[in-house]
Amino acid sequence: MQVVFADLQDSIVALSRTNGPADIRRSAGALGQVAQVLDIPFSVSAAPRLGGPGVIAELPEAPAYVRGGPSCWDDRPWREEVVARGRDTLVICGVTSEIVVLHTALDALADGYDVIVPVDACGGMSERTESAALRQVEAAGGSVTSVASLVTAMVRDFTDPPGRQAITALHALMS
Repeated sequence: MQVVFADLQDSIVALSRTNGPADIRRSAGALGQVAQVLDIPFSVSAAPRLGGPGVIAELPEAPAYVRGGPSCWDDRPWREEVVARGRDTLVICGVTSEIVVLHTALDALADGYDVIVPVDACGGMSERTESAALRQVEAAGGSVTSVASLVTAMVRDFTDPPGRQAITALHALMS
């Protein structure tokens, strides 16, 4: 498994009309914390912005791959990094669901990857258009879930140190 944080940039997250920016930040931040605790690789892809990527502070530290199009998959250096890690499942979150999440998910699915989209770490342009994009992901074979459901499917023991850290990150979602 590998986590893909796509276009989670201050100026873009602020545009979400489906999940509030603070909720996206909390969910993506919790997912990033859990990825680090469980040693799950992650990458950050960003849309070009004046003044630099401006990635939200809640994400774990990582260099941002700045791409030119609607799909992370079209960015050759990013795709090569993903392929080199040899993981067969991508967890894709970001803003907007109708653009970067959708196109990256469809491209990854077409290349044989399993795709999971945690909707609480995504934001869309409208409920209607985001729902249509998520249905496309599911119709192509991807899964749609939440950060909490994803994490609790991976961590089944909250008494060991990684489990305690994971459940602590999930509790932050409710604050």
